[in-house]
Amino acid sequence: MAKVLIIGAGGVSRVATKKCAMNCDVFSEITLASRTKSKCDQIAQEIKNELHVEIKTEKIDADNIDELVALIKRVEPDLVMNIALPYQDLTIMDACVKCGVDYLDTANYEHPDTAKFEYKEQ
Repeated sequence: MAKVLIIGAGGVSRVATKKCAMNCDVFSEITLASRTKSKCDQIAQEIKNELHVEIKTEKIDADNIDELVALIKRVEPDLVMNIALPYQDLTIMDACVKCGVDYLDTANYEHPDTAKFEYKEQ
């Protein structure tokens, strides 16, 4: 069984977190973290009401590698799922590398100054 840390609390994260909770034989412990903890708490409550699965929540600044490293060390996940903004990919990835934890990304990196959030060529 694996512990997973999911970073990001938007629409895609809501679906991914729920899918993990539906497979609690695989994901034995789920922690959802985002800049806005209230969004994490809302998703966790929805999952608790629907699936009777407890989701832990945390507040995190995904632009801050030191904060990310501290969170990863505290949660001790087997996997970090990055479902945050595309320009946060490298900071989350760097934190995972520093902690030696597996990393799964759902986005394509974009620099914050030139982010277009459009992928028609891909």
